[in-house]
Amino acid sequence: MSEILCVTNRSLCREDFLVRMERIARARPAGIILREKDLTEEEYEKLAAKVMELCRDYGVPCILHSFVKAAVKLKAEAIHLPLPRLMELEGEERARFRVIGASCHSVEEALAAWERGCTYITAGHIFDTDCKKGLPGRGLDFLKEVCGRVTLPVYAIGGISPGNIAEVRAAGAAGACVMSGAMTCEDAEAYLSAFDR
Repeated sequence: MSEILCVTNRSLCREDFLVRMERIARARPAGIILREKDLTEEEYEKLAAKVMELCRDYGVPCILHSFVKAAVKLKAEAIHLPLPRLMELEGEERARFRVIGASCHSVEEALAAWERGCTYITAGHIFDTDCKKGLPGRGLDFLKEVCGRVTLPVYAIGGISPGNIAEVRAAGAAGACVMSGAMTCEDAEAYLSAFDR
């Protein structure tokens, strides 16, 4: 299994979104983060139920994003949250999830997420990326510092490619998140396997 988490973005897909999800799940990434924040909670829940089923078929973890109520209703085991939402997550709600991730953009945020009981974090953005046009990447030194300060898995995000994954690993990251490449590549299996070379 790959150390890559695929982050979704329907607007980038050139084909039916669920067809793309099946192709990615078949390639067996470390997980799929269903990040469709433009949807209403109800719309997200309907989509998430379908994506979770696809992920189950291929034995790939499905990590729901932001919509805690939908995740609870669907009995999801994994949730990824922006840091402010993580800080609001309390006892009973928190106990429903085996895996909790958070997006971190500073060492201080990484430490806060760790203290709040995250099981992994994403740190970024590391390299310049079209997703954050005009904002320079925080760089490998930032990633190295985050990885050195927390004892949970850190996944780098932002401009990650097969060409720079070795540097990301060398900085101490457990793996990386990809979005644009996963949503637009011709062959998901070939794309993800390129990270393992």
